[in-house]
Amino acid sequence: MSNHTKKRILKSVVESIITYGAEGWTLVEGQKTKILAVEVDGIRRSARVSRLERRRNEEVRQMMDMEETVVERIERRVLQWCGHVRRMEDDRWRKTLLEWPPSGRRKRGRPRTTWRGEIHRLMNDRGLEEDEWRDRQEWRMAIQ
Repeated sequence: MSNHTKKRILKSVVESIITYGAEGWTLVEGQKTKILAVEVDGIRRSARVSRLERRRNEEVRQMMDMEETVVERIERRVLQWCGHVRRMEDDRWRKTLLEWPPSGRRKRGRPRTTWRGEIHRLMNDRGLEEDEWRDRQEWRMAIQ
């Protein structure tokens, strides 16, 4: 089987299972590491490269021509969903729920990473402004 076919199978089967519903996720570093480990394991198996060969993940990715990681694709999907929801009319339930601030007190300890906080972090990493989501084509080009 060619590498192109293996790559397509990996993306269509494994990635679709890993990323199901990823638009609403807030990933922490431990979760990103586990997701990347599953992806790299699939890439290594497709390339028939064992861990015993001590080849770096980047090298195996280049061999299979898979430069973009699944975490980067998840982050792009989160930003796409954010732009989609932000462009919705104000009376839609999805928009109301995503912009709703919960009442009450938080638990003790470090605050959990919120979806809204994750969106701000992703936008800052890409140098995006708050109102760029209004123009759909511009937003799509900015997050690619």
